[in-house]
Amino acid sequence: MKPRREGADVRSIIQRAEEGARLRLPEIGALLAIDDPDRAALLFSAAQRARERHFGRSIFMYGFVYFSTYCRNRCTFCFYRNGNQDSPRYRKSAEEVVEIALGLADSGVHLVDLTMGEDPTIHDARDYGALVDLVAAVRRATGVPVMVSPGVVPRSVLGQLRAAGADWYACYQETHSPELYRRLRPGQDYVLREASRSEAVAVGLYAEDGILLGVGETVFDRARSLLTMRAQGVQQVRVMGFVPQKGTPLAGREAPSLLAEMVTLATMRLVMPDRLIPASLDIDGLRGLEARLRAGANVVTSIIPPASGLAGVSQSTLDIDQGFRTVAGVVRHLAPLGLEPATPDEYQAWLRGTHTRCRSQEA
Repeated sequence: MKPRREGADVRSIIQRAEEGARLRLPEIGALLAIDDPDRAALLFSAAQRARERHFGRSIFMYGFVYFSTYCRNRCTFCFYRNGNQDSPRYRKSAEEVVEIALGLADSGVHLVDLTMGEDPTIHDARDYGALVDLVAAVRRATGVPVMVSPGVVPRSVLGQLRAAGADWYACYQETHSPELYRRLRPGQDYVLREASRSEAVAVGLYAEDGILLGVGETVFDRARSLLTMRAQGVQQVRVMGFVPQKGTPLAGREAPSLLAEMVTLATMRLVMPDRLIPASLDIDGLRGLEARLRAGANVVTSIIPPASGLAGVSQSTLDIDQGFRTVAGVVRHLAPLGLEPATPDEYQAWLRGTHTRCRSQEA
């Protein structure tokens, strides 16, 4: 009797979500606790319907340029943490970054994500001019929207990045449990990082938040994160499964199952149906793309051109030099799912529509 009752509960929660109800913490927790394929299939189907209601069958694609792998922080989960002798270190020149970004734009990405660690040559010196200039150069050369992922920066710098042509600011909290955050990001201020996204929105940037799965959080922690992200109003949200990294304190920790990540992603879609939700190529490459799209993702991120000398984040080399993490590689996997790449105009229209909605809500 218990499995049938749980199945009925899941169906009723899904029905409430599809009728437009704002799911409460216990309901979100019930969905996140799904651990069998049959009930998960109900959730995934609902997530696909929610995606189609808000975005049709179009999928957005983001190019990824990890231009500096130096970082002053000692995050316990990150391959590029300060002091890890096993991680590759490099800083790409502005000319190299622009050239790579141009190639990504020509290949058909809708956005270029400029990502760095908290490079001490910038953050410790509090000299953000080169970063601002890089954003301006990439936007000027490519003409496509730009996301910048530089870690926590002052509000004045966020304004400069927006003026230089940035559209997005990504800064992941990883968890919305302050206690767990302290273990994952030792020495980093929880409130300061949280506030940086609100400050980004205040200066006219779109903001992205995200959580890391399988790092010691409970189902309650995951549910609280989804409610927090919904309340803060960020326009893009993501979940990424933890990948154990050599040379880090969590190197021996087991990675979460793909099913757990898919369930979290699909629940995220029902809780925040109108948000952009990425499927990252950085965890399983193309091998895991279909599963994440079936769970309701509508953005493919971490597209990296081969032979560019760039690294990924969770998987520093996966599928890159083979040329699989490209627009062409992704597009081949969309049609069997009834999906298609969005046009650049569709992405621009979404950005304009979101801006209008945000202004109307604030009014």
